[in-house]
Amino acid sequence: MTPIQALHKYFGYTEFRHQQEAIIRQLLNGGDALVLMPTGGGKSLCYQLPAVLLPGLTIVISPLIALMKDQVDSLNINGIPAAYLNSGQNNEEQQDIINRLKAGKIKLLYLAPERLFSSESRLVTFLKSLPISLIAIDEAHCISHWGHDFRPEYLMLSHFKTEFPAIPVIALTATADKLTRQDIQDKLALQNPAVFISSFNRPNISYTVSPKKNNYQQLLEFLSIRKDDSGIIYCLSRASTEDLAADLREQGFTAEAYHAGLDNEIKARNQEKFLRDEVKLMVATIAFGMGINKSNVRYVVHYDLPKNIEGYYQETGRAGRDGLPSEALLFFSAGDAFKLQRFAKVDGNEEQSRIMLKKLDDMVKYCQLQTCRRQYLMHYFNEPFPEHCGSCDVCLTEFKKFDGTVLAQKALSAVTRLNQRFGTTYVIDFLRGSKSEKIREEHKQLKTYGIGTDVSKADWQRYFAQLINQGLLQVTDDQYPVLKLTDASEAILKGNQKVEFILAEETAMAAEIQTPVYEGGLLQDLKTIRFNLAMNENVPAYIILSDAALLEMATYLPQNMNELGNVSGFGEVKLKRYGEAFLNAITNYSQQHGLSSQMSSKRTKPAPRSKAPRSSSAGTTQRESFDLYRSGKSIAEIAAQRSLSSTTIESHLCSFIQTGEMNVAEMVPQHKMQPIQNAAESYGTDRLAPLKEVLGDGYTYAEIKAVISWLKRDA
Repeated sequence: MTPIQALHKYFGYTEFRHQQEAIIRQLLNGGDALVLMPTGGGKSLCYQLPAVLLPGLTIVISPLIALMKDQVDSLNINGIPAAYLNSGQNNEEQQDIINRLKAGKIKLLYLAPERLFSSESRLVTFLKSLPISLIAIDEAHCISHWGHDFRPEYLMLSHFKTEFPAIPVIALTATADKLTRQDIQDKLALQNPAVFISSFNRPNISYTVSPKKNNYQQLLEFLSIRKDDSGIIYCLSRASTEDLAADLREQGFTAEAYHAGLDNEIKARNQEKFLRDEVKLMVATIAFGMGINKSNVRYVVHYDLPKNIEGYYQETGRAGRDGLPSEALLFFSAGDAFKLQRFAKVDGNEEQSRIMLKKLDDMVKYCQLQTCRRQYLMHYFNEPFPEHCGSCDVCLTEFKKFDGTVLAQKALSAVTRLNQRFGTTYVIDFLRGSKSEKIREEHKQLKTYGIGTDVSKADWQRYFAQLINQGLLQVTDDQYPVLKLTDASEAILKGNQKVEFILAEETAMAAEIQTPVYEGGLLQDLKTIRFNLAMNENVPAYIILSDAALLEMATYLPQNMNELGNVSGFGEVKLKRYGEAFLNAITNYSQQHGLSSQMSSKRTKPAPRSKAPRSSSAGTTQRESFDLYRSGKSIAEIAAQRSLSSTTIESHLCSFIQTGEMNVAEMVPQHKMQPIQNAAESYGTDRLAPLKEVLGDGYTYAEIKAVISWLKRDA
């Protein structure tokens, strides 16, 4: 088989993504490779497909048992014989795998690094007796001290090239800066590796940073309209994960905690519940998620500040692996950054402390941006990107400027009077006239002490961030960073140049990335079939087929096995195993509703991504909600019947109010109309939360949305 034939037969796709094809050819030709590819970009396929084409065994090094099980289950479902060896297996299970290896009945073997080179292990000797064709090292950044997730056991892998000098090695990671990439190559002794760096952009993820004020209430509001979606919430401490998970359960959410201190059995159980959609929310430390292939995670929330951009990017990348619209929300406070400074310092290693503090500083800068967040992320990974992405909170915000010259002069004067020897926190406390003992007595005698008491600490932090961004101040790259003036500072101090600060005013909502118009009832039928198949196979549902594949079937309605084979994710094995069950559901549904195949309008093989919105009158799924509402069913009843969220049903109905097909009075009592209209005219219609706050508990979000749709009916 050619690589493209194997891609379709085993994985159900007809074209490669990113640089997969070039990577695969490098390995088939016997060369080493270092691969950087975004989470969800298809790293695993880069070694799984060559494993099928090469004659012998492929060894895969992976750091987590859960990752091994997930990938082995998926490979076996696709008809590729795979297995793993780990400490969780008994002697009988391990002996069975060894026998299958000797008989050549396994194509991929997953191992943890510590099993290979521990003093009592004979595994390397055994592996040398097998016809090994390829070695894959996943999460390769774990070998580097400079990486964001260094694991000492990965250092054992430096012996691999000594033991297997003629075997091609592929090292893979989602995130590694230049320093880490070089460290990976050196420690693994890769021989003239081809380096493949794919685009880091994840266009289906929208990025938002919110001030950490009333963040629990903000979180509840965020989650309340996403109850049917799977999500991950990252916390800094172990205690926080358990406390937050308990609080969310009290609010009616299905949530569990995950951190390294939990008993292994509890961790495994909680993770399994999440993978199988029995639990929608995982509240976790960064110990959770590496290598987890759950494709339908719709959002990732960082309840606390991440330590670095690499970790943040990798964690947010666990959302939307199926290519469907997903969200990343981060709550930021300067206090979190101050706490993390202590964790960033490495005792006895000043150089590593300096690098880690610099990474933390880059993370803080990301949170304080007034420019496109996606551009910042792409530039961090040395990838060019335009200055407006249109789907982060900054790009969706209109910024008003004001004359901040006097404020800038106060800030620069304070830095000058303090002889450019102190960091931002001290300078702000000095400006605000803090009575703290941390402020030196001689500094309290200076004229500039306390000249900024009328400005809040949070506002000063924003102004200093803007002064740094404008090049009017700089921060030293030391273990203890301090503020310094720049060549441009003098003109401001002398009053020869004005300074403008930005006052943000939110004026836009994130444009919802539209999925194609699909048959909601059929999609639910397909999810039920998938669930039953997954139960029979004892695997998570997404391993059978992704949400994107189900959505594609519910959109394009394939009517025979040949057409079904052109749905993304249906390889030969899956088509034989599961095709008939899905096809019967589609054809029966189509007959009942007078529908026919739309496969001719499907241009490409991959699952549907963003499409332009269609009018409500053209959407079959919106029309179904509308018809059920007209028949006398409540929004809650329709949501339950269609397995959609109440928010989605409300949006369906509001679209008919906006087109004039439905009277707003059907959703909103007459006496509530004018108050909602008054609030909308006073506060704008771009955000619902402020309107709800003004109107109070007597008004629902559904009523507010309905009136806004009515106000826009002539737009």
